[in-house]
Amino acid sequence: MRPAEAADVEPIAELRAVVMRPDLERLGRFDEHRVRQRFRDAFSPPHTSVILVDGALAGCVALRPAEEGQWLEHFYLAPAVQGHGLGSGVLRTVLGQTDADGETVRLNVLRGSAARRLYERHGFTVEVQDPVDVFMARRPPGTGLPG
Repeated sequence: MRPAEAADVEPIAELRAVVMRPDLERLGRFDEHRVRQRFRDAFSPPHTSVILVDGALAGCVALRPAEEGQWLEHFYLAPAVQGHGLGSGVLRTVLGQTDADGETVRLNVLRGSAARRLYERHGFTVEVQDPVDVFMARRPPGTGLPG
């Protein structure tokens, strides 16, 4: 992983469109322009890491400060690298940092997304859900609090 730069915005926006398209279409919410623009509007290079495989863009992940801990967002992996443990490795790295700092991590995932299983394997539990999103949290180990 490397820190994101301003120039990463368009390649990551395109990756987001590719990765999210199946779930957004399933939910009847895919829009060619909006899927990219939402990333552009929220992109924060200081809080984003670019994931590289063999020197090429393979994904990204962002962790930004929130009211009660950290917010994990924009975690996308190119389809060609999914299912090989890369996502778990990235999460272990990110969560290792937040656990060391004693911080709760929150995220949201689209309903029905396979990514939810990845988050559950790493200790995230559902806080609330709506017709589109599932909001999850993970507290650092040893706090005695669920999810």
